[in-house]
Amino acid sequence: MDKTINEVNSIFQQPWWLDVVAPGQWDEVLVKQGDEVVARMPYIIKNKFGLNIVTMPPLTQTLGPWLRPSNAKYAKKLSEQKNLMNELIDKLPKLDCFCQNFSPQITNWLPFYWAGFHQTMRYTYRINDLSDHEKVWKGFMQNIRTDIRKAKKIVKVRSDLELDKFFKINALTFERQGMKLPYTYEFVKCLDTACMTHNSRKIFFAEDARGRIHATIYIVWDSNTVYYLMGGGDPELRNSGATSFLVWEVIKFASTVSRAFDFEGSMIEPVERFFRSFGAIQTPYYQITKMSRKMRIAYHGKQFIKDIVN
Repeated sequence: MDKTINEVNSIFQQPWWLDVVAPGQWDEVLVKQGDEVVARMPYIIKNKFGLNIVTMPPLTQTLGPWLRPSNAKYAKKLSEQKNLMNELIDKLPKLDCFCQNFSPQITNWLPFYWAGFHQTMRYTYRINDLSDHEKVWKGFMQNIRTDIRKAKKIVKVRSDLELDKFFKINALTFERQGMKLPYTYEFVKCLDTACMTHNSRKIFFAEDARGRIHATIYIVWDSNTVYYLMGGGDPELRNSGATSFLVWEVIKFASTVSRAFDFEGSMIEPVERFFRSFGAIQTPYYQITKMSRKMRIAYHGKQFIKDIVN
């Protein structure tokens, strides 16, 4: 299989990405017209407790179906989407549990509903047009602009430091929140190597004159979107405004490689408030789930889904 597929598929759907985040665990269903792939749906399948489970891999915001763009009239386009999604659904293996986050671009999930799937609305935050920096700047809340001006006097931006320095600051953020780090350094290093190979990542650091790293952000991108994949800040240096400053520098860089910036918005209230302060648009996406009768009988639904997707 080619390591890179059509660029309109997101970075998270690329075979090389899936080879790292879910080695030996991912597969895909395809719909073709002649030799052309017109619909595609990669998925990660695990076997837990004797059950076949489709779930999301680490550091992967969305998966779900990709459908070839259509110029048809709206009603015809919906009909095309229905037919393609039905074919994808029919080709999925027999599963006990399915849980995937669909891309925000997938706004029509009705074929999955008709096939017995359920959805939960989730949100990310996006700046959809990066071309006008002045307009983006004006969209920031006043406190964000103040933090950026303050931080400019304290830190400088670097992108030439080692991955281990990023990981150390990233880990401090989870530690401050009393949370377990959801990935290992070895995992991040493997993903970082793949992203560098495909020219799809950059790490930003905010460093002061004493060599202290105040904040760091790790981004990845495809032709459509730059994603805030990971980040962190030194808890002892949080008042410098460096994180806000770094986000602004990341946004400006993002405009040189892609069209939109996705904060990979959190459902955690303080994180949501921070991302919203950059004038980003609240953007819904669907978490799609389905459980077999055996799964529903053996487990208590929602809580079990939380257990298996982590």
